[in-house]
Amino acid sequence: MTNKVRPQKKQKTKAVSLITLADKSSPISEQYRTIRTNIQYAMVDRDLKTLVITSSGPSEGKSTTSANLAIVFANSGKRVLLVDADMRKPTVAKTFSLDNIRGLSTLLGSRETLLHQVVQASGVDNLFLMTSGPKPPNPSELLDSRRMKELMMELKQQYDLVIFDMPPVVAVTDAQIVSSKSDGTILVVRENVSKRDSLLKAKSLLELVDANILGVVYNGSKNVADQGYYYGS
Repeated sequence: MTNKVRPQKKQKTKAVSLITLADKSSPISEQYRTIRTNIQYAMVDRDLKTLVITSSGPSEGKSTTSANLAIVFANSGKRVLLVDADMRKPTVAKTFSLDNIRGLSTLLGSRETLLHQVVQASGVDNLFLMTSGPKPPNPSELLDSRRMKELMMELKQQYDLVIFDMPPVVAVTDAQIVSSKSDGTILVVRENVSKRDSLLKAKSLLELVDANILGVVYNGSKNVADQGYYYGS
């Protein structure tokens, strides 16, 4: 009698909905444009070049928010780069039907890899994408490296806005690390999913690293037209 070794199941990630591409006139798309305007007003006295999107926990809509905000900012004429900095559960490659052979982890892990080798076209004018790359054993260490700091400076020179789709802030330190280096941070909340204690902890963790919390994107509310998204500080 032999014991069979069962292969470990890989964590599956799903593509997110790009409503701002599929239906630009929908109420939800309009909500994203309103969020874009509110973010711009929140940064009126400061140049917004790097923006972190995170949440307190999983399944709260931070990747959907990241991708759709990237699209509406690109539609406004800004040269935008969406970076999938969630190297644990990435979504950008699937959402935009891209390969993920090389990406952020490749760039941070090898000085021989150049920026133009990992940036891909999105099919949307002014929007460029950087996938997560192969899953590294040490995402937090890579994000807290000198190489990451240098990369963020380089990205600021080449793009009008860089949006980082980060893992949930309560689960791992990744979002704290990048928020401490970024111009602004948005916390995404989902009705009937986000827990109050987790939200308070997320806010506390971000404040601990002096993150500039611009506001909250609250989604899934039945009180908002078409169960859309809205922004509040």
